[in-house]
Amino acid sequence: MNLKTYFPILDWGRRYNRQTLTSDLVAAVIVTIMLIPQSLAYALLAGLPPEVGLYASVLPLVAYAIFGTSSALAVGPVAVVSLMTAAAVGKLAVEGTADYASAAILLALLSGVMLTVMGLFRLGFIANFLSHPVISGFITASGLIIATSQVGGLLGIKTEGHALPQLVTSIVQNVGSINWNTVAVGVVALALLLWIRLDLKNWLNRFGLPKGVATVIVRAGPVFVVFLTMAWSAMFDLGSKGVALVGEVPQGLPMLSLPRFNLDTMQALLLPALIISVVGFVESISVAQTLAAKRRERIDPNQELIGLGASNLAAAIGGGYPVTGGFARSVVNFDAGAATPAAGAFTAIGIAGATLLLTPFLAVLPKATLAATIVLAVLTLVDFSILKRAWAYSKADFAAVAITLLGTLLLGVEVGISLGVGASILIFLYRSSRPHAAVVGLVPGTEHYRNVKRHRVETIPGVLSIRVDESLYFANARYLEDLIYDQVASDPTVKDVVLMCSAVNAIDMSALESLEAIQRQLSDLGVRLHLSEVKGPVTDHLHKTAFLEHLSGGLHLSQHQAMLAIGARRLSAPADTYKQHLGAVI
Repeated sequence: MNLKTYFPILDWGRRYNRQTLTSDLVAAVIVTIMLIPQSLAYALLAGLPPEVGLYASVLPLVAYAIFGTSSALAVGPVAVVSLMTAAAVGKLAVEGTADYASAAILLALLSGVMLTVMGLFRLGFIANFLSHPVISGFITASGLIIATSQVGGLLGIKTEGHALPQLVTSIVQNVGSINWNTVAVGVVALALLLWIRLDLKNWLNRFGLPKGVATVIVRAGPVFVVFLTMAWSAMFDLGSKGVALVGEVPQGLPMLSLPRFNLDTMQALLLPALIISVVGFVESISVAQTLAAKRRERIDPNQELIGLGASNLAAAIGGGYPVTGGFARSVVNFDAGAATPAAGAFTAIGIAGATLLLTPFLAVLPKATLAATIVLAVLTLVDFSILKRAWAYSKADFAAVAITLLGTLLLGVEVGISLGVGASILIFLYRSSRPHAAVVGLVPGTEHYRNVKRHRVETIPGVLSIRVDESLYFANARYLEDLIYDQVASDPTVKDVVLMCSAVNAIDMSALESLEAIQRQLSDLGVRLHLSEVKGPVTDHLHKTAFLEHLSGGLHLSQHQAMLAIGARRLSAPADTYKQHLGAVI
């Protein structure tokens, strides 16, 4: 561990040259163009003024450039975290008030502290409690909720709630007050954005434009839509016709400061901050590792925690709200050729410039345009195929996906992700409490032992060989005890039991006590207990106890050696002699 571990900029900064500078600048220009409309839209999704999205896209990028390890990850506001922010802060303050904005900043601060502490204590493994099925179900449900929440913006009606039933109810109740001018803006913006994403590049290629130029134009497409609808709004005075506009936006960057510390508010935001931190980290590290693998680069998950923590602390100081690494903008950053995290710092300069120069013109921007931007962005998150794949592969994983998806849709994001994590842990405990175990026999002509129900194998009368395919701990110790006793009780000829431990990575105190109980029960029945293929670390722990001293059978290096030793003992002959005689005995 040295300074370069905690400050990766000291490592890649030494190798920085003109070529990487050019690559980073080009990527920064493209990502800046893409990030401006997204930042405005996601801030509105979080229930905050649009300029807050720009604020949250400046200092966090600089902080990640200093502390992050990914050359392509682009940090900033994302759809799912914006929704979670709105759900958490909406319980404490009224949207549009100073208390609401202050609570969002405090949420970023808490998330930043949690992520940084987790990184310093090397706690990146905590994210493993969010399994892939749970994340997939959560993101799909969140995408549906976000898209539904923007229907009001596209229709010019008011919607409320952060779960599907409340949102649908509010849409139905207010459908009679649709503003058709807003609908027109929303439909045109949505159609243009969809055409830009699906067909504009092919259209430009037909005109013979270079690939790089066509890519830049496509990335800049959403900005063109923003300017187009702003011009439409100004020319036809859409604000006077009931079309909701962004309104006056403060020009310039916010003063650096910390939020007000209210103990009650902090306590209320602790759990949401933890959930946002873990979900944001999982989303970010998945993107970072995927892109790093394409360049054979290395990502340090624990340092990524520190990088994201610093980014959120910077967001809090700069008047933003919780941020994380975004999938779409990171892929764009990667494709544009970003060579180092400095591309993010250059993007921050671009966003800062837009905040200083463009905000006076945003007053006439229809909110329907930003709603269309959000809808198109989040629909890529919706993936129902995970249900089909999970059902075909594992009914337990399907249950985790379904519980998370339905819980999020019906009860909200915090409850949904909590239900998903709880379901995953329960499924894991259930599976490990009833581990797969098999009676094994010798595959003819080999020294391999396989399940008697799956393979044609040979067994020795009076010898019971059981392979247990799970580490032994408190949840499954009694299950193993009952399994062995039932097998021995059903066959009075059994005189030796061999527990094949090739898949056992650990044995805790509860399991050790169960093994001692099994040893006593078998001894009372005149049956010897043997262990085979016990791993080194497990053996080391067993040697610290008296269990091996009282083991009625033996501790054997392999299952085959155990069978040779048992057979040799029965014949009162050396193991080599029994090895020659083994075929006849079996």
